Amino acid sequence: MAGTGKSTISRTVAWDLAEKKRLAASFFFSRGRRDISHAGQFFTTIAAQLTRSLPVLRPLISQAIQEHSDIWKQRLSEQWKYLILDPLKNAPAQSIQLVVVIDALDECDSKDDIQLILKLLAQAKCLETIRLRVLVTSRPETPILLGFRNLPGEAYQDFVLHNIPPPTVNHDISIFFRRKLSSVKSEPGLSTTSPPWPGEPTIQRLVEKAAGLFIYAATIYRFIQDDNYTPEDQLSVILEDHDTPSQSPTKHLDDMYTKLLQHSVVGNQIVRVDDHLAVRFRKIVGSIIIMFDIMAAKEIAELLHLPTISTTLASLRSVLSVPENEGHPVRIFHPSFRDFLLDPQRCLDSRFLIDPKEAHIALFRNCIKLLAELRQDLCNLREPGISVGDIPEHIIQRYIPAHIHYACRYWFHHFQLGNPIQEDMDRILEFLEQDFLHWLEALGLTREVSNGILIVADLEMMLRVS
Repeated sequence: MAGTGKSTISRTVAWDLAEKKRLAASFFFSRGRRDISHAGQFFTTIAAQLTRSLPVLRPLISQAIQEHSDIWKQRLSEQWKYLILDPLKNAPAQSIQLVVVIDALDECDSKDDIQLILKLLAQAKCLETIRLRVLVTSRPETPILLGFRNLPGEAYQDFVLHNIPPPTVNHDISIFFRRKLSSVKSEPGLSTTSPPWPGEPTIQRLVEKAAGLFIYAATIYRFIQDDNYTPEDQLSVILEDHDTPSQSPTKHLDDMYTKLLQHSVVGNQIVRVDDHLAVRFRKIVGSIIIMFDIMAAKEIAELLHLPTISTTLASLRSVLSVPENEGHPVRIFHPSFRDFLLDPQRCLDSRFLIDPKEAHIALFRNCIKLLAELRQDLCNLREPGISVGDIPEHIIQRYIPAHIHYACRYWFHHFQLGNPIQEDMDRILEFLEQDFLHWLEALGLTREVSNGILIVADLEMMLRVS
C-alpha cells in the first residue's frame, strides 16, 4: 500500500495497470463533486468494478447484496466486509495480484472516513490467494498522516514523491514535454523542419520552471494549446522571467498561475476594461472554487444571475475543465489552483485573489434571491396529496433545475461561511416570512428534507443567539 504523494500521477498509473489487466478498481475523490466528494459510495463502487475485473467474484458479491439488501446505507466497515473482503476470501483459489487505485484521498470531505478507509484497506494484507494491493495518492494532510500512523508498519509502504531524486522527476517531466509538444509541431504555422520546435534548450527551461511539479507541466501544455493564440506566443508568455518576492516551495507554480491569469483574463486591456474583467473573474471563478457541488456553465450563470459565463470560462481552459457543451459540468483541473487563488501569500496580484468569506456571502445572496422566486405547487401538479415517488423525475428537474436545487440545499451553508452584515440577517427574516413554506415544498420534491431539518435547527440556534 502506497502512502502520501502527488495525486496527479495516479491516473497514469491506473491506465498502465489497466493495459496490463491488473487494475481491479479505481476511485477518484474530488471535493465538491457530489458522489465522489464523500465516502458514501466508495466501497459499493469498488465492489461493482470488482465484479467486472474478476468475474469469479460476481456470484459472491451478488449473494452478499441479497443477504444485505440495505447494504448501500450500512456503515463503511460493513460494506467493506460483506462486499469486498469476504468475497475475496471465499473466491475460488487463484494465485493472482490485483491493484486498486484511490486518487486524492485528501479530497474526501470527512476526516473520520479517511482514517477508517485506510484502516479497513489495511486488512487486505490477510488475503492469500487473491492478493490485493492498494495504491493511495494524497497530499500529506493531517488526517492522512494520522491514518497511516495508526496502521502496523508491515501493512503499508510510505512513498513520498518529494523524496524522489530530482533528476528522476525532471527526466519524466522532460519526456512529457517532448511528447506533448511534439504533437503541437504539426499545428498550422509551425514548421516541422529543422530546427525542431520548441528545441531542447526550451524544453530544459520548462523542466526547470516545473520544479518537479507534474501539474505545472500539464497546465503549460493546455495553455500552449489555446486556439486563440499561436503556440509560440503562448510559450513566450511562460518563458518571460519576472522575479517575485515569494520564495515559497510553490513559487514557480504560483508564478505560472499568475502569468496565465494576467494573459488570459485581462491581457492588454485598458484599465477600465481590465478592472471589469477582473471583477467578473472573481465573481465567476470565485464561486466555482468554493461551491459545494459542481455545475454546468449555464447553471452557474443562472445561479449568479448572469446571462452567460462562457466568454470568461473560454479563456481559462488551461486551469478549468470547460466542456464545449454548456450543459456539462465545469471543474478545476487541480486543487492547487483553488489553493493559489485563496491564499494572499501566493496570489500576489490582487485582481485575482479570492476572499472566501466574500465569495460565500455573495453566493448566499444569489441563493436567497432565487428562493424568493419559489411559489406554492412549484411543479404545477395540482394534486396536494400526491407522493413524491409518483412524480416523474423529469417533471421535478424541469421545475426545479440544478441552480434552484443548489440554492435550496446550500444557501445557509454559504451564509455560515460568509461575512454577513445586518442586511443579510434582514434577508433571512424576509425569507422566513414569505418563502419558508415554498422552500420546504422544494426540499420535499428533491428529497432533501433531512438536510432542511438540519438547516432549520442551525438557523433556530443562530437566531436565538442573535
